[in-house]
Amino acid sequence: MAGRDGQKGQRWRSLAAATLLGLVPLMAQAEGKIRIAQQFGIGYLILDVVRDQQLIEKHGKQQGLDVQVEWAAISGATAMNEALLAGSLDVVSAGVPPMLTLWDRTRGKQNVKAVAALGSLPNYLLTNSPSVKTLKDLGEKDRIAVPAAGVGFQSRTLQIETARVFGKDDFKRFDKISVSLPHPEATAALIAGGSEINTHFSSAPFYYQALASNPNIRKLISSYDILGGPATFNVLYTTQKFHDENPKTYKAFYNALVEAAQIIKADKAKAAEIFIRVQKSKLAPELVRKIVEDPENDFTVSPHRSFVYANELEKLGVLKNKAASWKDYFFEEAYAQPGS
Repeated sequence: MAGRDGQKGQRWRSLAAATLLGLVPLMAQAEGKIRIAQQFGIGYLILDVVRDQQLIEKHGKQQGLDVQVEWAAISGATAMNEALLAGSLDVVSAGVPPMLTLWDRTRGKQNVKAVAALGSLPNYLLTNSPSVKTLKDLGEKDRIAVPAAGVGFQSRTLQIETARVFGKDDFKRFDKISVSLPHPEATAALIAGGSEINTHFSSAPFYYQALASNPNIRKLISSYDILGGPATFNVLYTTQKFHDENPKTYKAFYNALVEAAQIIKADKAKAAEIFIRVQKSKLAPELVRKIVEDPENDFTVSPHRSFVYANELEKLGVLKNKAASWKDYFFEEAYAQPGS
């Protein structure tokens, strides 16, 4: 007995030593917790519905799991990406290009991939300058407001169009006249006029407000024009580690997203009310409902034309890795839905 006990103790000591040396994988953390961050605006309506209706908790219970959900609000893809890689968040949200950049940079390491789309919503490039009719009219005296100059969704989309119009070697042509400015401030500047900001690559609800407030403001081009049709605006993404170590929690989250999209399609008036309630929005209910009901806006978990970004940004050298299809940078649960 003593000999066997001694051998068992030796085995446990050897296992402990091997674990410390990284030779044996550590036990996965217990399931049942998810920390999610979203940004601001109606482009995150699916998450507002998930939160309001407690859909993650609902789908967790269907698997016999009590899921604790923590919500955070963060502005900007850079902060999102840093928090995800630091392990302080489990799932983050941003535009397709920032997600692809992180997928590209973490291949073979954290292996960041997308969970689901949050909807296809256009962004409008607006101007209040009477002399600017097309992109070719923009010059050194003009200033384009975008949330993250050079790297965000709007700048990357503009770079794709710039390469098409002016050539690949000049795809950063408008970076030097782009100014990083949050959508609310850029919208106010465009409506007021008289400032150096005379152009703004705007998302909903801001372009609705700008176009309704000043007759001098008009659309030059939209992201749908650039990408060839309806295209995903924002996506959710996470690491391979969280995906693999929390299968039930992940499944509950994904199923919650699918149900939220179904709720929005079935009752858009209810979805508009949820947005106002969760976001404590001061927007007129009529405007919110108009946006939710606009046929240009499709609140779906299925990715649309995300591969256009992957393909074009790889051609421009922004991405080092070439994706074969959209499935390369989405986790497999998303394959159940149509995608592109």
